[in-house]
Amino acid sequence: MTSTRTWVINGVLVVLLGGAAFGIYQAFTPTGATAQAQSRTTPVRRANVTQTVSAAGTVASDYTGAANFATSGKVTAIDVKVGEVVSAGQRLATLDATQADKQLQVAKANLVVAEDSLTTGEDAPATTSTSGGPGQSQSSQSSQGSQGSQNTVAALQAKVDQAQLDVDTAQAAVDATVLTAPGAGTVTAVNGVVGQPAGSGSSGSGQSSGTQTGSGGDKQSGSTTSSSSSSTGFIDITDMSNLVVDTSVAEIDVSKVKAGQKATVTLNATPDQPVQATVTSVDLTPTTSGSVVSYGARLSLASPPDGLRPGQSASVVVTVAEADDVLSVPAAAVTTTGSGSVVTVLRNGQDAQRQVQIGVRGESTVEIKSGLEEGDSVVLTAASPTATTGTTGQRGGPGGFGGPGGFGGTGGFGGTGGARGRG
Repeated sequence: MTSTRTWVINGVLVVLLGGAAFGIYQAFTPTGATAQAQSRTTPVRRANVTQTVSAAGTVASDYTGAANFATSGKVTAIDVKVGEVVSAGQRLATLDATQADKQLQVAKANLVVAEDSLTTGEDAPATTSTSGGPGQSQSSQSSQGSQGSQNTVAALQAKVDQAQLDVDTAQAAVDATVLTAPGAGTVTAVNGVVGQPAGSGSSGSGQSSGTQTGSGGDKQSGSTTSSSSSSTGFIDITDMSNLVVDTSVAEIDVSKVKAGQKATVTLNATPDQPVQATVTSVDLTPTTSGSVVSYGARLSLASPPDGLRPGQSASVVVTVAEADDVLSVPAAAVTTTGSGSVVTVLRNGQDAQRQVQIGVRGESTVEIKSGLEEGDSVVLTAASPTATTGTTGQRGGPGGFGGPGGFGGTGGFGGTGGARGRG
């Protein structure tokens, strides 16, 4: 009885040891399995197919102006503060105009003197010389006197014209001491202090030249405007009511993106609140960074959310093509080569390749214009990943689980659709 029990126990131990040895062998034996094709079918359906282009974007203002004085001097007043809404032409700040006012008064006085002299010269009768040479007629002497009078009047007129130019120059200098808003918007920065010097030399770098309207209505240089939200003027103004999104389109996609196309903008700050937008412009010239070539594009927002600020980042998805209620198949079913596009159709249990004409190509589905009919079964073929053996586990089979005592294949998981093995 004891001998029989001993044989049974020994037999069980042998079986257990054999199983353990086989498991260890399987775990540490290299496997050279290759990818096996897995296939399934799906019917051709009618659906809406949309092709999109994605890019990163930044919120910006449609108008940002950097206002700078056109002359130099000491700041005597700043009439606005950050956050205040101003209109175009509104006075923003002033410089000390004492010297400019004096020069204007002198120029005006000189003009009055010049105009009086001209009036006197025009009213004076032409003089007739009586000391003409022998044989010189009276009429000749009269002609010479008239010519001299005309020369005098012309010289006096030139002095008046010059005096008028001096007045205009002096008036422009006075006007330049008053800084006005180059456009409507919200004051976003005041880069000056009352009592400190300021002037045209303090213009922010990288800004394009523009004009501003002085208090007298005259055009004067010195204001700069830019669509960038990084203007650096004496006073910066941003139109917060017309915010846009600037983005860059990769060169491979730029031919697809056009003004008027619809887009969706998702702000990183509010990812659950997408905003509808429209492409308003696409740059004709590229921007190159290293070996990357891209083209700038601008989008207008249909209903900007409250609290939107320039500089916020966003994701942009532009709809570049769409087809509604068309025959479609998954993109994985279509193989495109230089000679055209082909799908594999399952009919009567047999696979057969069929040439098709495709239309809009979306990320997951493709429009089929010809070559298939609604309800046809197309074959989707995918290869299970080739697995490599880990140091403590064995690969999982296609769609299966990890081997006993270890983990699945590459990355420590089972094959396609599989689950992680149990240790």
